[in-house]
Amino acid sequence: DTLKSPNTCLFTISSQQPQSPQKSWLLHKCLSFFRHNDLPWQIRSLYNNQLNQVDLNTLNKTHTNIPKIKAGHLGAQFWAAYVPCDCQYKDAVRQTLEQIDLVHRMTQSYPEHLKFCTSKILQAFQENKTASLIGVEGGHSIDSSMATLRMFYQLGVRYLTLTHSCNAPWADNWKVDNGDENPESNGLSEFGKNLIKEMNRIGMIIDLAHVSQKVMKDVLDISEAPVIFSHSSAYKICPSKRNVPDDILIKVVKKKGIVMVNFYNNYVTCNKTASLSDVADHFDHIRQVGGAAIVGFGGDYDGVSRVPQGLEDVSKYPDLVAELLNRGWTDKEVKEALGENLLRVFKKVEEVL
Repeated sequence: DTLKSPNTCLFTISSQQPQSPQKSWLLHKCLSFFRHNDLPWQIRSLYNNQLNQVDLNTLNKTHTNIPKIKAGHLGAQFWAAYVPCDCQYKDAVRQTLEQIDLVHRMTQSYPEHLKFCTSKILQAFQENKTASLIGVEGGHSIDSSMATLRMFYQLGVRYLTLTHSCNAPWADNWKVDNGDENPESNGLSEFGKNLIKEMNRIGMIIDLAHVSQKVMKDVLDISEAPVIFSHSSAYKICPSKRNVPDDILIKVVKKKGIVMVNFYNNYVTCNKTASLSDVADHFDHIRQVGGAAIVGFGGDYDGVSRVPQGLEDVSKYPDLVAELLNRGWTDKEVKEALGENLLRVFKKVEEVL
């Protein structure tokens, strides 16, 4: 019941409608579903997960707080439950559980603004709250345990990024393509392939951000459900191995998946500096190769050290929407990129049993 209604806008919209100085009218009226935000990691890093030590209404050390969420019209947000690679083979499961717990407590602490969801996302949107979901960033978090994967799902996790910037014992990460790490599985191991089938079975979204290109191809061949790249950009624009090459984009089209654009400068321009316009170039390229139906907003706020000029924090999403409209994107295409594409993927993943 993720998508209760085919209409994710509360009002009729038109690109000819006068725009406010903040150019936020379309985001205000339509569900905006953003994929990847590392605010939980910042709360852990800065406050050791002690929520009583932080007020999200006044927090000014992060890309994300309640006023910025409202200004950016975040209708729905996946919060990343991330723990570092150095806890692999140690206490990764416990540390990940602490981050899952943090997201639950965070939404409970701000019930007037945030609503924890595993489905019924539109209901939260209609209540003027940010639907808050959980994604686990890094396959090392499950400690090669199908049972842990299933229990994470029971706790509300709805996507798993197969690797972070380290190999899992059953899947290679993107640094293998750089030659910075040696492959362990030459893509997916047999356990990894079985894991994909289990994720399909239980209805968990497969996230291919951070994986090697061989893993991308293996998963796209095996998975019965659409897949996502939660925070990756276009390799053609910035040839970082963290980005998605055109041949993979074409496979994503066939799988009816989605690529959600990352805002980290190094993956936008392959340099330390970038602009909002540079980010829009990635949207344009992905749309050109695969159509607007495979594009989404990835972000990566609070997980990166450098973000583009004009996209300094989550409040700036409306300006990127305005840029896409100014570049000739239709209302329909922008609505798809804002939320409808991801809701479609979510619904299809839930249907695969």
